[in-house]
Amino acid sequence: MALPALLQNRLTLPLVGAPMFLASREELVIAQCLAGIVGTFPSLNARTTEELDAWLTRIGAALAAAQAANPEQRIAPYGMNLILHGSNTRVAADLECMARHRVPIVITSVGKPEAVVNAVHAWGGIVFHDVTTMKFARKALECGVDGLVLVCAGAGGHGGTMNPFAFVEEVRAEYDGTLLLAGALSTGRAIRAALDLGADLAYMGTRFLVASEAHVPAPQQAMMLEATMADIVYTAVFSGIPANYLGPSIAANGVDVAALMRLGSLPGTEGPKDIFKPGQDRPKAWKEVWSAGQGVGALREVLPVAEIVARLQTEFAATRADSTAGMFKLTSS
Repeated sequence: MALPALLQNRLTLPLVGAPMFLASREELVIAQCLAGIVGTFPSLNARTTEELDAWLTRIGAALAAAQAANPEQRIAPYGMNLILHGSNTRVAADLECMARHRVPIVITSVGKPEAVVNAVHAWGGIVFHDVTTMKFARKALECGVDGLVLVCAGAGGHGGTMNPFAFVEEVRAEYDGTLLLAGALSTGRAIRAALDLGADLAYMGTRFLVASEAHVPAPQQAMMLEATMADIVYTAVFSGIPANYLGPSIAANGVDVAALMRLGSLPGTEGPKDIFKPGQDRPKAWKEVWSAGQGVGALREVLPVAEIVARLQTEFAATRADSTAGMFKLTSS
Protein backbone atom coordinates (compact mmCIF):
# COMPACT_ATOMS: atom_id res chain seq x y z
CA MET A 1 0.00 0.00 0.00
CA ALA A 2 1.26 3.46 -0.91
CA LEU A 3 0.11 5.37 2.16
CA PRO A 4 1.57 8.73 3.22
CA ALA A 5 3.46 8.60 6.52
CA LEU A 6 0.78 10.48 8.45
CA LEU A 7 -1.74 7.71 7.71
CA GLN A 8 0.47 4.75 8.51
CA ASN A 9 -0.58 2.84 11.65
CA ARG A 10 -3.37 5.37 12.24
CA LEU A 11 -6.32 3.58 10.61
CA THR A 12 -8.60 0.72 11.61
CA LEU A 13 -9.74 0.42 7.99
CA PRO A 14 -8.22 1.72 4.73
CA LEU A 15 -11.09 4.16 4.45
CA VAL A 16 -11.79 7.87 4.03
CA GLY A 17 -15.23 9.26 4.82
CA ALA A 18 -15.95 11.47 1.82
CA PRO A 19 -16.77 15.16 2.38
CA MET A 20 -20.50 15.57 1.78
CA PHE A 21 -22.35 18.81 1.09
CA LEU A 22 -24.30 19.89 4.19
CA ALA A 23 -24.14 16.42 5.78
CA SER A 24 -20.50 16.45 6.91
CA ARG A 25 -20.00 18.61 9.98
CA GLU A 26 -17.85 18.44 13.13
CA GLU A 27 -19.89 15.68 14.79
CA LEU A 28 -19.55 13.31 11.84
CA VAL A 29 -15.86 14.06 11.29
CA ILE A 30 -14.97 13.54 14.95
CA ALA A 31 -16.92 10.29 15.13
CA GLN A 32 -15.24 8.95 11.98
CA CYS A 33 -11.74 9.81 13.17
CA LEU A 34 -12.39 8.27 16.60
CA ALA A 35 -13.54 5.10 14.82
CA GLY A 36 -10.19 4.98 13.00
CA ILE A 37 -11.15 6.21 9.54
CA VAL A 38 -10.37 9.60 8.02
CA GLY A 39 -13.26 12.01 8.53
CA THR A 40 -13.58 14.96 6.17
CA PHE A 41 -15.91 17.86 5.40
CA PRO A 42 -16.22 20.59 2.75
CA SER A 43 -14.99 23.98 3.96
CA LEU A 44 -18.17 25.57 2.56
CA ASN A 45 -20.33 23.58 4.96
CA ALA A 46 -19.22 26.20 7.46
CA ARG A 47 -21.13 29.30 6.38
CA THR A 48 -18.22 31.68 7.06
CA THR A 49 -14.48 31.44 7.52
CA GLU A 50 -15.01 32.43 11.17
CA GLU A 51 -17.34 29.46 11.61
CA LEU A 52 -14.79 27.26 9.86
CA ASP A 53 -12.18 28.39 12.38
CA ALA A 54 -14.49 27.33 15.22
CA TRP A 55 -15.12 23.94 13.62
CA LEU A 56 -11.41 23.25 13.17
CA THR A 57 -10.75 24.25 16.76
CA ARG A 58 -13.42 21.87 18.01
CA ILE A 59 -12.27 18.96 15.83
CA GLY A 60 -8.63 19.39 16.79
CA ALA A 61 -9.42 19.65 20.50
CA ALA A 62 -11.73 16.62 20.50
CA LEU A 63 -9.23 14.37 18.73
CA ALA A 64 -6.31 15.55 20.87
CA ALA A 65 -8.26 14.95 24.08
CA ALA A 66 -9.29 11.46 22.99
CA GLN A 67 -5.71 10.56 22.07
CA ALA A 68 -4.40 11.88 25.39
CA ALA A 69 -6.99 9.82 27.26
CA ASN A 70 -6.06 6.65 25.35
CA PRO A 71 -2.61 6.85 23.71
CA GLU A 72 -2.98 3.35 22.26
CA GLN A 73 -6.21 4.11 20.39
CA ARG A 74 -5.97 4.41 16.63
CA ILE A 75 -7.41 7.85 15.92
CA ALA A 76 -7.29 8.87 12.29
CA PRO A 77 -6.31 12.37 11.13
CA TYR A 78 -9.06 14.53 9.70
CA GLY A 79 -9.31 16.27 6.36
CA MET A 80 -11.07 19.12 4.64
CA ASN A 81 -12.32 19.57 1.10
CA LEU A 82 -11.44 22.86 -0.59
CA ILE A 83 -13.35 23.62 -3.79
CA LEU A 84 -11.13 25.61 -6.16
CA HIS A 85 -13.77 26.70 -8.65
CA GLY A 86 -13.81 30.44 -9.34
CA SER A 87 -17.24 30.72 -7.75
CA ASN A 88 -15.71 29.98 -4.35
CA THR A 89 -14.63 33.43 -3.16
CA ARG A 90 -13.42 32.08 0.17
CA VAL A 91 -10.48 30.01 -1.08
CA ALA A 92 -7.74 32.38 0.13
CA ALA A 93 -9.38 33.09 3.50
CA ASP A 94 -10.17 29.44 4.15
CA LEU A 95 -6.67 28.38 3.16
CA GLU A 96 -5.23 30.89 5.63
CA CYS A 97 -7.53 29.49 8.32
CA MET A 98 -6.44 25.95 7.48
CA ALA A 99 -2.80 26.99 7.77
CA ARG A 100 -3.39 28.26 11.32
CA HIS A 101 -4.81 24.88 12.27
CA ARG A 102 -2.30 22.90 10.20
CA VAL A 103 -5.07 20.78 8.68
CA PRO A 104 -3.40 17.40 8.05
CA ILE A 105 -5.29 16.34 4.90
CA VAL A 106 -6.70 18.64 2.22
CA ILE A 107 -8.87 17.30 -0.60
CA THR A 108 -9.01 19.68 -3.54
CA SER A 109 -11.55 19.60 -6.35
CA VAL A 110 -12.79 21.52 -9.40
CA GLY A 111 -9.68 23.53 -10.14
CA LYS A 112 -5.89 23.59 -10.38
CA PRO A 113 -4.39 22.57 -6.99
CA GLU A 114 -0.77 23.74 -7.43
CA ALA A 115 -0.93 26.78 -5.11
CA VAL A 116 -2.79 24.78 -2.46
CA VAL A 117 -0.25 21.96 -2.66
CA ASN A 118 2.60 24.38 -2.00
CA ALA A 119 0.79 25.96 0.94
CA VAL A 120 -0.26 22.66 2.53
CA HIS A 121 3.17 21.11 2.14
CA ALA A 122 4.64 24.13 3.92
CA TRP A 123 2.81 23.19 7.14
CA GLY A 124 3.40 19.44 6.71
CA GLY A 125 0.01 18.41 5.37
CA ILE A 126 -0.87 16.35 2.33
CA VAL A 127 -3.17 16.99 -0.63
CA PHE A 128 -5.44 14.55 -2.45
CA HIS A 129 -7.21 15.75 -5.59
CA ASP A 130 -10.55 14.61 -7.04
CA VAL A 131 -10.32 13.49 -10.67
CA THR A 132 -12.83 11.95 -13.08
CA THR A 133 -10.65 11.40 -16.18
CA MET A 134 -7.04 10.61 -17.10
CA LYS A 135 -6.65 14.17 -18.39
CA PHE A 136 -7.40 15.63 -14.98
CA ALA A 137 -5.34 12.94 -13.23
CA ARG A 138 -2.25 13.94 -15.21
CA LYS A 139 -2.84 17.64 -14.57
CA ALA A 140 -3.16 17.03 -10.82
CA LEU A 141 0.04 14.99 -10.71
CA GLU A 142 1.87 17.80 -12.51
CA CYS A 143 0.85 20.02 -9.56
CA GLY A 144 2.55 17.71 -7.07
CA VAL A 145 -0.47 16.27 -5.24
CA ASP A 146 0.13 13.45 -2.77
CA GLY A 147 -2.63 11.24 -4.12
CA LEU A 148 -5.59 11.02 -6.46
CA VAL A 149 -9.24 10.41 -5.63
CA LEU A 150 -10.63 8.52 -8.61
CA VAL A 151 -14.30 9.50 -8.66
CA CYS A 152 -15.96 6.78 -10.72
CA ALA A 153 -19.45 6.01 -11.96
CA GLY A 154 -22.10 5.74 -9.26
CA ALA A 155 -20.49 8.11 -6.77
CA GLY A 156 -22.80 10.42 -4.84
CA GLY A 157 -22.64 14.12 -5.55
CA HIS A 158 -20.48 15.20 -8.49
CA GLY A 159 -19.59 11.73 -9.68
CA GLY A 160 -17.75 10.71 -12.79
CA THR A 161 -18.66 8.23 -15.51
CA MET A 162 -15.55 6.03 -15.72
CA ASN A 163 -15.59 2.33 -14.88
CA PRO A 164 -13.31 1.76 -11.86
CA PHE A 165 -11.63 -1.29 -13.42
CA ALA A 166 -10.53 0.72 -16.44
CA PHE A 167 -9.77 3.92 -14.54
CA VAL A 168 -7.52 2.35 -11.89
CA GLU A 169 -5.69 0.30 -14.49
CA GLU A 170 -4.86 3.32 -16.65
CA VAL A 171 -3.79 5.48 -13.71
CA ARG A 172 -1.64 2.69 -12.25
CA ALA A 173 0.19 2.41 -15.58
CA GLU A 174 1.52 5.94 -14.98
CA TYR A 175 1.42 6.46 -11.20
CA ASP A 176 2.46 4.31 -8.24
CA GLY A 177 1.46 6.73 -5.48
CA THR A 178 -1.61 6.89 -3.28
CA LEU A 179 -4.94 6.16 -4.98
CA LEU A 180 -8.35 6.55 -3.39
CA LEU A 181 -11.30 4.92 -5.13
CA ALA A 182 -14.80 6.43 -5.01
CA GLY A 183 -18.07 5.30 -6.52
CA ALA A 184 -20.87 3.17 -4.97
CA LEU A 185 -18.71 1.69 -2.20
CA SER A 186 -20.97 0.89 0.76
CA THR A 187 -19.66 -2.34 2.33
CA GLY A 188 -16.51 -3.90 3.74
CA ARG A 189 -16.52 -6.21 0.73
CA ALA A 190 -16.35 -3.14 -1.52
CA ILE A 191 -13.41 -1.79 0.47
CA ARG A 192 -11.57 -5.08 -0.02
CA ALA A 193 -12.41 -5.02 -3.74
CA ALA A 194 -11.05 -1.48 -4.07
CA LEU A 195 -7.72 -2.63 -2.64
CA ASP A 196 -7.64 -5.74 -4.82
CA LEU A 197 -8.24 -3.51 -7.82
CA GLY A 198 -5.14 -1.45 -7.02
CA ALA A 199 -6.35 1.40 -4.81
CA ASP A 200 -4.80 2.16 -1.44
CA LEU A 201 -7.87 3.63 0.23
CA ALA A 202 -11.61 3.43 -0.26
CA TYR A 203 -13.56 6.69 -0.36
CA MET A 204 -17.08 6.27 1.01
CA GLY A 205 -19.80 8.87 1.39
CA THR A 206 -23.35 7.58 0.92
CA ARG A 207 -23.05 4.94 3.66
CA PHE A 208 -22.44 7.73 6.19
CA LEU A 209 -25.46 9.78 5.15
CA VAL A 210 -27.43 7.41 7.36
CA ALA A 211 -25.08 7.81 10.33
CA SER A 212 -26.78 9.26 13.38
CA GLU A 213 -24.04 11.92 13.55
CA ALA A 214 -24.64 13.10 9.98
CA HIS A 215 -26.34 16.48 9.52
CA VAL A 216 -29.11 14.95 7.43
CA PRO A 217 -32.88 15.48 7.82
CA ALA A 218 -34.83 12.42 8.97
CA PRO A 219 -36.99 12.42 5.78
CA GLN A 220 -33.84 12.22 3.65
CA GLN A 221 -32.47 9.32 5.67
CA ALA A 222 -35.82 7.54 5.45
CA MET A 223 -35.90 8.03 1.68
CA MET A 224 -32.37 6.65 1.35
CA LEU A 225 -33.25 3.51 3.31
CA GLU A 226 -36.06 2.84 0.84
CA ALA A 227 -34.01 3.61 -2.28
CA THR A 228 -32.15 1.35 -4.68
CA MET A 229 -29.68 2.20 -7.42
CA ALA A 230 -32.61 2.46 -9.85
CA ASP A 231 -33.71 5.58 -7.93
CA ILE A 232 -30.45 7.45 -8.60
CA VAL A 233 -30.57 10.12 -11.31
CA TYR A 234 -27.42 11.55 -12.91
CA THR A 235 -27.93 15.11 -14.14
CA ALA A 236 -26.31 18.54 -14.37
CA VAL A 237 -29.58 20.45 -14.19
CA PHE A 238 -29.35 21.37 -10.52
CA SER A 239 -25.73 22.52 -10.17
CA GLY A 240 -24.32 22.87 -13.67
CA ILE A 241 -22.02 19.87 -13.08
CA PRO A 242 -23.28 16.29 -13.54
CA ALA A 243 -24.12 14.70 -10.19
CA ASN A 244 -26.12 11.83 -8.73
CA TYR A 245 -29.36 12.54 -6.86
CA LEU A 246 -32.23 10.67 -5.24
CA GLY A 247 -34.96 10.51 -7.87
CA PRO A 248 -37.82 10.58 -5.33
CA SER A 249 -36.49 13.85 -3.91
CA ILE A 250 -36.45 15.33 -7.42
CA ALA A 251 -40.04 14.24 -8.01
CA ALA A 252 -41.07 15.78 -4.67
CA ASN A 253 -39.87 19.14 -6.03
CA GLY A 254 -42.29 19.01 -8.94
CA VAL A 255 -39.93 17.68 -11.59
CA ASP A 256 -40.98 15.00 -14.05
CA VAL A 257 -38.09 12.57 -13.46
CA ALA A 258 -38.68 10.69 -16.71
CA ALA A 259 -38.45 13.95 -18.69
CA LEU A 260 -35.34 14.93 -16.75
CA MET A 261 -33.62 11.63 -17.47
CA ARG A 262 -34.27 12.07 -21.18
CA LEU A 263 -32.00 15.12 -20.98
CA GLY A 264 -29.12 12.91 -19.86
CA SER A 265 -26.30 14.76 -18.11
CA LEU A 266 -26.33 17.87 -20.27
CA PRO A 267 -24.76 20.80 -18.38
CA GLY A 268 -26.79 23.82 -17.43
CA THR A 269 -28.05 25.45 -14.27
CA GLU A 270 -31.70 25.22 -15.29
CA GLY A 271 -33.52 22.54 -17.17
CA PRO A 272 -36.09 23.22 -19.87
CA LYS A 273 -39.51 24.18 -18.57
CA ASP A 274 -41.03 20.94 -19.85
CA ILE A 275 -39.30 18.90 -17.14
CA PHE A 276 -41.77 20.25 -14.60
CA LYS A 277 -45.07 18.62 -13.88
CA PRO A 278 -48.13 20.47 -15.28
CA GLY A 279 -48.87 23.61 -13.28
CA GLN A 280 -45.64 23.28 -11.27
CA ASP A 281 -43.40 26.34 -10.96
CA ARG A 282 -39.66 26.03 -10.68
CA PRO A 283 -38.59 26.11 -7.00
CA LYS A 284 -36.49 29.07 -5.87
CA ALA A 285 -33.88 26.68 -4.48
CA TRP A 286 -33.06 23.00 -4.80
CA LYS A 287 -32.12 22.48 -1.14
CA GLU A 288 -34.45 19.49 -0.85
CA VAL A 289 -33.10 17.73 -3.92
CA TRP A 290 -30.86 15.27 -2.13
CA SER A 291 -27.66 13.72 -3.41
CA ALA A 292 -26.77 10.06 -3.03
CA GLY A 293 -24.71 7.43 -4.81
CA GLN A 294 -25.71 4.14 -6.39
CA GLY A 295 -24.66 2.31 -3.23
CA VAL A 296 -27.93 3.23 -1.49
CA GLY A 297 -29.24 -0.29 -1.96
CA ALA A 298 -26.84 -1.52 0.75
CA LEU A 299 -28.26 0.83 3.40
CA ARG A 300 -30.43 -0.84 6.04
CA GLU A 301 -30.77 1.42 9.08
CA VAL A 302 -29.57 4.60 10.76
CA LEU A 303 -26.64 3.77 13.05
CA PRO A 304 -23.88 5.59 14.94
CA VAL A 305 -20.60 5.89 13.04
CA ALA A 306 -18.84 3.54 15.47
CA GLU A 307 -21.30 0.76 14.66
CA ILE A 308 -21.15 1.39 10.91
CA VAL A 309 -17.36 1.14 10.99
CA ALA A 310 -17.50 -1.99 13.16
CA ARG A 311 -19.77 -3.66 10.59
CA LEU A 312 -17.49 -2.57 7.76
CA GLN A 313 -14.54 -4.08 9.64
CA THR A 314 -16.36 -7.39 10.05
CA GLU A 315 -17.28 -7.50 6.37
CA PHE A 316 -13.77 -6.51 5.34
CA ALA A 317 -12.14 -9.17 7.52
CA ALA A 318 -14.50 -11.86 6.21
CA THR A 319 -13.63 -11.12 2.60
CA ARG A 320 -10.34 -12.40 1.26
CA ALA A 321 -8.79 -11.88 -2.14
CA ASP A 322 -8.18 -15.64 -2.37
CA SER A 323 -11.67 -16.66 -1.23
CA THR A 324 -12.44 -18.38 -4.55
CA ALA A 325 -8.94 -19.70 -5.24
CA GLY A 326 -9.90 -23.27 -4.35
CA MET A 327 -12.81 -23.24 -6.81
CA PHE A 328 -10.59 -23.24 -9.88
CA LYS A 329 -7.73 -25.48 -10.92
CA LEU A 330 -5.53 -24.57 -13.83
CA THR A 331 -4.21 -27.37 -15.99
CA SER A 332 -1.72 -27.35 -18.81
CA SER A 333 -1.96 -29.51 -21.89
